[in-house]
Amino acid sequence: MNPMKALVLSLFAAYWILVVLILVFARDVADQVARLSGDQRPTEIAYFLVFTALLALLSTGVVRGWRWIFWLILVAFFAGILRVPASVMELSGNIPAQGPPWYVVLQAVVGLTQFIIALAMVAGYRKAGAWGWPWPSTAHLL
Repeated sequence: MNPMKALVLSLFAAYWILVVLILVFARDVADQVARLSGDQRPTEIAYFLVFTALLALLSTGVVRGWRWIFWLILVAFFAGILRVPASVMELSGNIPAQGPPWYVVLQAVVGLTQFIIALAMVAGYRKAGAWGWPWPSTAHLL
């Protein structure tokens, strides 16, 4: 496992934990974002299971070094930068907010994080190919 793969897998784990925390502590926000009304526990569980399966598939591709997963994640992470201006417009009232202000800010932080990781992925690709790490190894320091 190289550092780039570990970084992407860590981000996926953070996503999963964030979704669990939102479902447990802010179900109303999850329902608002998913446009659900009333008690929709079965639908929430179905969404969560599909989300978990998607992350499991992507994680499997990362661990196995699938090139097509690399490119899929790279494109998706680059598109994450679009969340930043969207969040700014939501917070300024130019477009309807998808959730409370803390959720909108969280979306911007996630998008910016994805974009930064996408830049690192491109640098790693240029240096060592798909899933390459762009910076000198520090393994000799351990």
